[in-house]
Amino acid sequence: MITAVQEGFNMENKFAIFVTYLAHLMNGNLITDLLSIGGKTIKTGPDPPLPAHAGGFNVHGTFEGDAGMTRADAFFGDNHSFNETLFDKFVDFSNRYGGGFYNLTVAGELRFQRLQDSIATNPQFTFKNVRYFTGYGESVFPINFFVDGRKTNKKLDMDSARSFFRDMRFPPDFFRSAMPMSNNGIIDVFLMHPFLPGGNLDGKVNNFAVDPASADFRTPCVLYEDILNTVKSLYPNPTGVLRRNLIKNLHYLYLGVVAVLGSECMEQFPYGQ
Repeated sequence: MITAVQEGFNMENKFAIFVTYLAHLMNGNLITDLLSIGGKTIKTGPDPPLPAHAGGFNVHGTFEGDAGMTRADAFFGDNHSFNETLFDKFVDFSNRYGGGFYNLTVAGELRFQRLQDSIATNPQFTFKNVRYFTGYGESVFPINFFVDGRKTNKKLDMDSARSFFRDMRFPPDFFRSAMPMSNNGIIDVFLMHPFLPGGNLDGKVNNFAVDPASADFRTPCVLYEDILNTVKSLYPNPTGVLRRNLIKNLHYLYLGVVAVLGSECMEQFPYGQ
């Protein structure tokens, strides 16, 4: 998977390591060391013991989460299928703020609007820790990886956007980025409309409160700790091959953590070394 995103998108190596092992540890099958890039499937092998789920990329809260650009919140029943209404909003904002293209200005405006949409309509809205980072990350992902590498203006046209988001395929004659890319521009998007992590309280819409315990861009090592706590909750007492694979994969995750989060987080070993 790391090789695939590097070859297909020219994703920077440490960033590829980080996102791959983040997904694998939280949503993969740590017994078979397989990860579904869609929903849960028998193709990843026998399930690990509960409460682990091996649910794949579609699991709510990691990459598919609230306030997504072209996928609905899980509260509404389908968090992973292409949503034409939301894509129409993507196109509308690209027309209004980007002259028909998706760029960093559009990304900042659309990210903020989708947050406001979810606050107003989803009583279970949450946007913190891992989802806080991936939510902002998904805003710049199309600019960094979906724009043809022969273009230097970093503007995504709508035909290419539809090919990636709806059809989930490269547009015809697509060239990957001319240089390795990661989450370039993520802070620019945040600074357009600074938004702190949190969620709606008490199962009510328009009842947003900041969660001071959540990781944000000022506290990246808190994100690493939150990932570890999530993994420990999924695998409280691993033994044998499962424990061995957890130790191995947590170390691989850490190799990407320092480079991507830009902070000297101390490596932790919840299952030993």
